[in-house]
Amino acid sequence: MERCIKTAAKIISPSIEQSFATGYDWCIDQVKSSAYMELSHDLEIDKATMYMKQKDFHLAIETLKSFEKKDTKVASTAATNLSFLYFLENDVSQAGKYADMAVNKNRYNPSALVNKGNCLYASKDFEKAKDYYKEALQNDSSCVEALYNLGLANKKLARLDDSLDCFYKLHAILKTNPQVVFQIADIHDQMDSTAEATEWFMQVLSLVPTDPQILARVGEIFDNEGDKSQAFQYHFDSYRYFPSNIEIIEWLGAYYIDTQFCEKAIHYFERAAIIQPNQIKWQLMVASCHRRSGNYQQALDTYKSIHRKFPDNVECLKFLVRLCSDLGLSEAQDYATKLKKAEKAKELKEQRANSGTRRGSGRNRQGPGSAGSDRDSGSGGSRKSSAVGIRGGSGSGRKKMTFDESDQPYQTTAKADIDVSYSDPLGPQVERPKTAARRRDQAEDEFGDEELGDDLLPE
Repeated sequence: MERCIKTAAKIISPSIEQSFATGYDWCIDQVKSSAYMELSHDLEIDKATMYMKQKDFHLAIETLKSFEKKDTKVASTAATNLSFLYFLENDVSQAGKYADMAVNKNRYNPSALVNKGNCLYASKDFEKAKDYYKEALQNDSSCVEALYNLGLANKKLARLDDSLDCFYKLHAILKTNPQVVFQIADIHDQMDSTAEATEWFMQVLSLVPTDPQILARVGEIFDNEGDKSQAFQYHFDSYRYFPSNIEIIEWLGAYYIDTQFCEKAIHYFERAAIIQPNQIKWQLMVASCHRRSGNYQQALDTYKSIHRKFPDNVECLKFLVRLCSDLGLSEAQDYATKLKKAEKAKELKEQRANSGTRRGSGRNRQGPGSAGSDRDSGSGGSRKSSAVGIRGGSGSGRKKMTFDESDQPYQTTAKADIDVSYSDPLGPQVERPKTAARRRDQAEDEFGDEELGDDLLPE
């Protein structure tokens, strides 16, 4: 009868008034004036639950807080719901406070014990959290939340066998729950049981076939096993369902490069450049793919576009100097000059950073009695050397001068040669197989080593 009354209130409350809250208030008033007046508190809690379902947490909290001074059972239920609400709002301290209140009101409330365990789990106290989950299971062996969280706690404590036992028990109760099956597969993977992990991940895919993370995980397992074709298939399926995963995009691009299909790798690196426009690595890979596929003009245009966006990038300038030199273009000298300036600026920046580090460490080592003298000699000298370095690097035809703090005459540094060597971001190019026929330097007699028989001689 009690269940019928509560179900009837849930059904008619949204229909008899303009809002479900007003309808619930009418139902509560009617129950209070009947022989089932003790159900009014349960209806109030159901009303707060409806607020939670509508994500109106503020009104739900206000409704539940009115039960703090009620009788033990109702107060424990209200405190349990309050703890859960605060936990959803990531307020662990308030959630722990109401969880303690719920446990103190009713020690045999499994939901209150689970909430307390969750608060301890969020505080990384996994041992105590595990004790509360176990106590909740002792009070109610069918509490799936306690069993699932106990498995997670054991997993955090690196007790993989105990964790696996919990999830196997839970799998017997919830056979088609993808989260449970995933946990079993993940634990097998951590235990290096590749065959079992693959089998369980396949079960997960049978339940959620469009999950990109699971597809990528299966592809990773096949990749580690050396099965590149299967790994490519699962990585490609993951990319189809979630085309913005940088790790998957990078893997697919690298796969096409390894298989000598640089033209197909360009598509993936271009997408990565769209996702991360400030990462020069992807744009350099696009240009390198064009160069490897023999499209040197497109590669040159791509490098020029990169140089306009990143004018101080030394690696891009090295590629431009090398390509322009190979193609016999007059721009090679201009890019060589820019490369020299960029290398000088990079070197100066590194020297400045090292000088600042040494100056900072020197200040830390200074004592209180020597602060004045050290400031005049040490930091002043370093300021002079920094100023000279900056001025020397600003003029293109001026040589950089280095001064020593001793009384020795200064010396100018020798003019350094331009370093145009570069490293391909895609790695060394694989040598193509030689298929041309071998040239003969001289005419060879095909029968030079053969002895002619008497039957072949003219009569």
